[in-house]
Amino acid sequence: MRRQPLAPAARDSFVELKSEIQSKLIAELDPKIDLSKKDEVRNTIRNMFEEYLNESGMVLTRAQRNSLFEAIIAEILGYGPLEPLLQDDSISEIMVNGPNHIYVERAGKIEKVPIQFDSDEHVMRIIDRIVSPIGRRVDESQPYVDARLPDGSRVNIIIPPLALNGPTITIRKFSRNRLTAEDLIRFGSCTKEAMEFLKACVQARLNIVISGGTGSGKTTLLNVLSSFIPEGERIITIENAAELQLHQEHVVTLESRPPNIEGRGEVTIRDLVINSLRMRPDRIVVGECRGGETLDMLQAMNTGHEGSMTTLHSNSPRDTLARMETMSLMAGMDLPLRAIREQIASAVDLVVHQERFRDGTRKITHISEVQGMEGDVIVMQDIFVFQQTGYENGRIIGRLRPTGIIPRFMDRLEEHDIHLPPQIFGVRR
Repeated sequence: MRRQPLAPAARDSFVELKSEIQSKLIAELDPKIDLSKKDEVRNTIRNMFEEYLNESGMVLTRAQRNSLFEAIIAEILGYGPLEPLLQDDSISEIMVNGPNHIYVERAGKIEKVPIQFDSDEHVMRIIDRIVSPIGRRVDESQPYVDARLPDGSRVNIIIPPLALNGPTITIRKFSRNRLTAEDLIRFGSCTKEAMEFLKACVQARLNIVISGGTGSGKTTLLNVLSSFIPEGERIITIENAAELQLHQEHVVTLESRPPNIEGRGEVTIRDLVINSLRMRPDRIVVGECRGGETLDMLQAMNTGHEGSMTTLHSNSPRDTLARMETMSLMAGMDLPLRAIREQIASAVDLVVHQERFRDGTRKITHISEVQGMEGDVIVMQDIFVFQQTGYENGRIIGRLRPTGIIPRFMDRLEEHDIHLPPQIFGVRR
């Protein structure tokens, strides 16, 4: 249920009352109490809350009491005004632009919600509650950070003086129920045939790069494809903020670390990729390639770690390869461009490109094979392409269709005893 906005005077009175009761409860709450036992703590606070209201003689309706109690509980045990938004499964993204402007994304559309923080300091308290448990910090010397919530939801925080509107929080929520391949097919993000092909590629240990724009669903797809990795393989995941949710048992999760207040102790994605090669991985899964670690990822793919996967931002499959070239150059190695292209052509087998459409839906638009080099050019071939056929009632109409071309790496699938019918690729025999 959405909270109704309060009139300014009523809101000020509510904030003052909440602050007064909250301060009293915190002062009287046993400092040794285990806050992880939320039900027990909630009951304790409920009793103290009712006792204080009765002693004060304040007259509140049942609805006002419940609203006040839930607001105080959210401040003590949760994330303050963000708590009801985090509990709302219809919301996929939360955007806090300072204390007075909070927006959410529902069904791909952005809307403002009638919820506010009390002040910049109130926002900063919630920010501290987000970053402290994972050993991150936000202050004037480090005014922005990537973090995560306990459920894996991705958080980006940037504060003044860089953020002129006040402390700014962006939360990409994770679904409580991990999405499966069947869910993506049901949503229209992919077809059954294309998903069967991608499953075969993962099981046959092809190297896959998932590309797309911001919010196009790359991490979700990476989670789904990772679920096809057979049990018994040792998987190393490497991320800036750990958000992958792999269901396999033998998974080692590595997370980068920012520098400390003296500017020391930083551990980058590149450091972790290099270190992972000494950890006997069967597969390396990098949450996102953003810089020089791309070259190390290519080296890993080319040195016996087949079946590795990563994501990166790009506008098209061809642009994906161009960005990989640029990011490889960021490694600082004085390599000729042709040598980097040969590394890419040899390492990457498949590019899966996603887009977020104007109706808010996220769809796979290209599944493209990297076939090798011809001269100085990397040759790509589309295996599946999304074809839009219309736009009705605010929704994109279309389907991911096969191009009729059978990929060259079919023999690698057959080596793993995977035999796909030619009909999957639109070939009639």
